[in-house]
Amino acid sequence: MELTRRDVLKLGAAAGLGFVTPSRALAFPSLASQEVLTKSIPSTGERVPVIGLGTASSFSGAARSSSERRDLTEVIRLFTEMGGTLIDTAPSYRGSEAALGEMMREVGNADRVFMATKISGARGRAQGLAQVARSEELMAPTDMDLIQVHNLGDWQTQLALLSELKQEGRVRYVGITTSRKRQYDELAPIMRSEELDFVQFDYAIDNRSAEDELIPIARDRGQATLINGPFGRTRLFRRVGDRPVPEWAAEFGARTWAQFFLKWLVGHPDITVPIPATSDPGHLRDNMAALYGRAPDQGERARMTRFVDELPGG
Repeated sequence: MELTRRDVLKLGAAAGLGFVTPSRALAFPSLASQEVLTKSIPSTGERVPVIGLGTASSFSGAARSSSERRDLTEVIRLFTEMGGTLIDTAPSYRGSEAALGEMMREVGNADRVFMATKISGARGRAQGLAQVARSEELMAPTDMDLIQVHNLGDWQTQLALLSELKQEGRVRYVGITTSRKRQYDELAPIMRSEELDFVQFDYAIDNRSAEDELIPIARDRGQATLINGPFGRTRLFRRVGDRPVPEWAAEFGARTWAQFFLKWLVGHPDITVPIPATSDPGHLRDNMAALYGRAPDQGERARMTRFVDELPGG
């Protein structure tokens, strides 16, 4: 039986908090006995679960109501219960860092989070350093595992600063991000010349421009890849509409469209962690189910690509 995004939400509501966790019986095809899919960070060999959590839109202006706060707190709780670790945020995401810090302290899972934040919009070393200090304060006691230069902003100054902080032990990994194809031409030479542990860019089954240059550079330079926009900013869900997920996708554990799109990403050998954003516990449960089972092989990924390319509206 194929399940739509809407079906997943209904199942989640019916099953309550026991929907999908590694340690309990599940209402969805059972994941309890399955291993979490992980990939290694090339610069160290450290392994991380292949599905992360983004906050770019879902946590912006967080907790505007008590119900929103409950949902966001549940997202944070479920994320680590289901085996996730990497959460990506930024100072420019309108309160996301403060909300994350409060919720992780409330849930008590800060020690299980691989925290990725950014220097965002800072000009000059002093502003960059002030942002880092503020991020550390807001999300304490969570360590800063990864700090990235957001959208290439003042990248020469900020990457130099982050390299110093890495040497001092204040951050473990350094990276740079974009979510804009028009910045690819500027990003590519930075990836070639700078010592980066991570690079983040947009990539999806119907948005494959990063394959031309960015992904090969990341592979050759040993840079882990974080993927924003894995659903094409909801474009992919609109495109598939009410179509059922192909039956053959169940062979690699994709029973919903969210899992289909995420499995396509994690099946790429040079993609480390997609970071879908959500403030909805039902969507979070759906996304995190892609963390289990096997990843599609390259033949299956090609079949998935052809399927989506042949849909109307491409």
